[in-house]
Formats: sequence, structure tokens, C-alpha cells
Amino acid sequence: MASDKQSTIDHSSPRRSSGAGGSGRQSAPRVKYGLKRETEGQSSLVKDNPLLLPLNKEKTIYDGFITVQERDFRLRILLPPDRQVKQARLHCCWQLKHLLHGYEHIVKQRQQQSPDLVTFILELKTVLEVGLKSRHECRSIPPPQYYAQLISEMETLGWGKLLFIDTEFRTLRLKAEDSSRRQHILNIKLKSKHPVEAPECSADLPVPLAMTWTPQSTLEQLHSQFLLLLESLTEFWDVLDEIDSKTWILEPEKPSRSDTMRRIAIGNNTSIKVEVDPRHPKMLPECCLLGAEHVVTPLRNKLNANMHLWNPDSSVLHNLRDVLEIEFPSPATHEKSSFSVECGICYSYRLEDAIPDQVCNDPRCGQPFTRPWLRALPSSRQSFNIVFGECPYCSK
Repeated sequence: MASDKQSTIDHSSPRRSSGAGGSGRQSAPRVKYGLKRETEGQSSLVKDNPLLLPLNKEKTIYDGFITVQERDFRLRILLPPDRQVKQARLHCCWQLKHLLHGYEHIVKQRQQQSPDLVTFILELKTVLEVGLKSRHECRSIPPPQYYAQLISEMETLGWGKLLFIDTEFRTLRLKAEDSSRRQHILNIKLKSKHPVEAPECSADLPVPLAMTWTPQSTLEQLHSQFLLLLESLTEFWDVLDEIDSKTWILEPEKPSRSDTMRRIAIGNNTSIKVEVDPRHPKMLPECCLLGAEHVVTPLRNKLNANMHLWNPDSSVLHNLRDVLEIEFPSPATHEKSSFSVECGICYSYRLEDAIPDQVCNDPRCGQPFTRPWLRALPSSRQSFNIVFGECPYCSK
């Protein structure tokens, strides 16, 4: 906020001084009068001003507190010898620095427009009042009962389940384990009126996280609800874990516990997308075959003809093998590089979130392309899921 010719605001903490009654907060004792304004050689008291006192007889160094909404913020103001406010420097405590973040240009503007120090301090107080109202993190700290309640609940739940807690004791991460020993994390953001107000909860899940909460609820009960939800999804994750371990997954590159889709490699430039229902994971999933038509058409015919053979008592992977009458390539039999073929236009396997999923239908070519590139070609047009046009690789 400063240059060589302009005033500056220094957000470092005010230095302790013994020039006004000791060190620390005692350097600016609270008195019943405020900053003095000097006009035409006379001094007049200005009411309702911050508690600032000059530390030297030249009255170029002021130290004390500015009070906004019953909160005190420490600051020190350094004036040049001519006591021009435009050239003043402000040293702020870290709380004041945090509150003024994003308002520096306004403070500088008010400083340049203020005819004297008292006016500028009143302008600064106005800016701080706006900042306190707009910044949620600058709220007052909870009462001691809040912390006592939280510690009591954590002792009941068990500190071993706590992965993280922030310095304000508002955000927690609790760990949980399902019956298949998969690790999960429950993110909890407590409100200032905990436990009267329901906390905000989130987790990496394929279904909405709906938690029941009353003013009598505890973190232990919240954790228990989370465990029950995890158990209801165990079969879903078992299905996907088997697919992940026994096939080559093209998408998503790094599956999360909330992902319900898998794109499984079948062969060179051929794959199948399956969308598993978290609530009915062993039922026939939504399937989409991707690849050249001369390869995909026979597989699609088998899928339609054998759909009635789907057995909900068997695993999804076993059913897919039977219905499609194929063996999926696996990490034990193939390298993933065999299926990671680059786009014939950009020579990249991944374009942001897209990978080559369009293939030239000419059996002699079969070059894969990323859909956004094909759509950008002047000669191409798209109908439903198919892009029509001249192959930029073989010109067919």
C-alpha cells in the first residue's frame, strides 16, 4: 500500500514500548479521553475516538487500541515530522491485519483524503466495522461451555478416531472403518452454538450424506450414523474394488469412493463404461460400449442377447464376462500401456478430463481420437454419441 512518495501501512505487530507506562498492552493505558485534534492552535477533545496516546513530545508516534464492536485491535501510527496523515505508517496486530485483508486500497484512499489524524482514525473504524460484519471468521469466540462440551464428546467417542482439528476447534475430521477394513473420513464443521445447531457434515460417498441431529445429539452418535451408512455401501465398494483389482481401468484415472462409473479396457481401442447403482450394486449396471463399430457391434449384440442371464447372486465382473462372452485383460496378463493409445490429433492420452473415446470405423485404421478435437474439425458433425466426418488420420 505504499511507495517512496506515499504513505504506507505496515501490518507487522506494534513493537512493545516502555515510553508510555511499561510494555505490551500497558503501553497505552485506557483513559476517559480520546485522541486530541489540533485546529488553529487549540486542542479540543473528540469523543468516541480510539484510545490512542502520543509516545513522544513531537506527537509523531501514537500507540494504543481501536475499538470496534466491543473488540480491541492494537495499532501504532507513525507520522512524519510535519505530521501529515498522507505520509503516515500504520503498524497492525495480526488480528487487524487479517481483518483489513482485501480492504487495503480503501484504507489507503481514506488516508489520502483525511485532513487530520482524527478523521482518518474514524474512517478506519468505519472500514473495520464493515469488515467485521462481512467476515464470518471474525466472529466472537464461543463460550467456555462450547469447548468443555466438545472435549467431553471427544473423550466419549475416543481420541483415536480424531484425525484433525483446527485451531478454532470448529473443523474436525473423524476416521471410520467399514467391515471390509476400508478407511473413510467424516468431515465435520461445528457451529458456534453447538450442540444446539446441527453441524455441517461431508464425506467421500456415492450417495447424499443425510445425518439426523437434535440438540441432544453427540459426536459419538454422528459417528455411529456414519458407520451405518458405510455398512449399507459395503457391497457397492466390494463390487468396484473387484473390478479395480482384476481389470484395467481407463477412467477415472484415480477413482474415489464417490465414483460410480468405471471405464474398463476390453481390447485395443475398445472399452465398456459401466455405471453401478450404489443402492443395488449387483444388478445389471448401465453399460456403454466404446470403440470402432465393427468391434463394438458384435459385443453389443451379445449384451442384448444374454442380458437375461444376469445373475444378481454373482459378482458384476463375473456377469459381465458371461454376458459379453469375453475375458477382460487384467494386470496379471497385460500392461496398461497396451490400452493407453494417444489421440491421433493431439498425440496425448488425456485432454483435461477427456481421453480418446472416438475411434475410426475403418478396420484398417482404428485410430482413436478425443471427442473435442474431432468436433472442432470443419468437416465433422455429431449425431447423438457418434461423430461423422473424414478421419484426420487415414482420410477415410
